[in-house]
Amino acid sequence: MTTSEPQFVTSPANALVKDLRRLAQDSTAYRKQQRIWLEGDHLCRAALDRGVQPALGVFSESLWSEAALQWQGHGGKTVVMADALFASVSGLESPSRMGFVIDMPSQPAIKTGVATVVLDGLQDPGNVGAILRSAAAFGFRQVVAMKGTAALWSPKVLRAGMGAHFGLHLLEGSALTDVQALDVPVLVTSSHHGEFLHKAQLPWPCAWVLGHEGQGVSAALEAVATTSVRIAQPGGEESLNVASAAAICLHASATARG
Repeated sequence: MTTSEPQFVTSPANALVKDLRRLAQDSTAYRKQQRIWLEGDHLCRAALDRGVQPALGVFSESLWSEAALQWQGHGGKTVVMADALFASVSGLESPSRMGFVIDMPSQPAIKTGVATVVLDGLQDPGNVGAILRSAAAFGFRQVVAMKGTAALWSPKVLRAGMGAHFGLHLLEGSALTDVQALDVPVLVTSSHHGEFLHKAQLPWPCAWVLGHEGQGVSAALEAVATTSVRIAQPGGEESLNVASAAAICLHASATARG
């Protein structure tokens, strides 16, 4: 934020308050507003660390009185509102008392020949965010979300991603032709068939396709896959949570890379 005086907002009917509430509580409002809401110290600092400049910083009155000096000088406009008003905006049960609004990044062009994670219709925001964290941790810098996947920049996915978004090349609303254009081996996961992961020779770079929580990978993507793998489960459970399976597969690729 700049060092100029902050704007104090007191009315629930204020147009900015209404816009912020939509961004914080509606999973796809960012697409219409072309702005993204980041709530909480961790997410905001993660964005700043990656060079993201907020358009707007929003603070509860109590936090601003405690920590104004910590948050001045980062560019953008500063808004301060009463704690109760901030809580009405927040999408969290325990509001974090601060947030940033950042401009929506433009949809990037797909990168070919790079390690990629493909999300095929995943619905749970927690799973999607956790997979983004694993992708960033294990060197998969591109994530391609097929049409029907949970909104990548929604507040719930952002919270689960814990800042991973800002280190990834993210594409939404992708189609089969985008996966075919990746120009790397495509690997799909299955609970019932394919080579066991711990025995497979994993290529690098590659694209891991992770499917819908209930239906798995679509037939269309299975048809373009180079390899199908499964994870050994000696404990006898029918299947793993997709985010857990993703972490295991992406780690296996990273270690096989050497």
